[in-house]
Amino acid sequence: MEQNELYPIFLKLHNLNVLIVGGGNVGLEKLSFLLKSSPNANVEVVAPDFHLEIKVLAEKHPSIKLTESKFKKKMLKKRHMVIACTDNLKVNKRVYDLSRKRYLICNIADTPDLCDYYLGGIVTKGNVKIAISTNGKSPTTAKRLREFFEEVIPEDINQMVENLNEYRKTLKGNFEEKVKRMNEITSSLKNKE
Repeated sequence: MEQNELYPIFLKLHNLNVLIVGGGNVGLEKLSFLLKSSPNANVEVVAPDFHLEIKVLAEKHPSIKLTESKFKKKMLKKRHMVIACTDNLKVNKRVYDLSRKRYLICNIADTPDLCDYYLGGIVTKGNVKIAISTNGKSPTTAKRLREFFEEVIPEDINQMVENLNEYRKTLKGNFEEKVKRMNEITSSLKNKE
């Protein structure tokens, strides 16, 4: 049986420099996805022209920069991650190859073989965030799981997280003792009947 070997991480996109190459519908989808989870993400979108909604998003988010131009190799300087989503596979492949030479993580939309990472489904309830991956196999399944978790996770879970954070600050003792105490308190989360 095939197994998902992706390693999930949560990136602070306001501290990183992201480049999106492509200003059409897919570029809009990728930018919207990033901003939904990270509204202060530092993103530059490069394209000869832009979908109107990309321009609207850029007006609402000062950390978004639009560059009306074809992709150039020098645009990869000082980047941490790249997304290419033009309608030209040759351009996308060039972006990927140049990104790999610079050790940049890169995602080529709808081309799993040219992806170092996938943008999965995300559920956010305050400080609680859950990422969902289907290993690039079924975005629809990820979407349905996201909808399920959004429905079953209570809206007040953030209050519990805040309360536990305050309690954690009061705990004395070594690391193992703190972990043991927090595990005792949160064990009721998995033992619901």
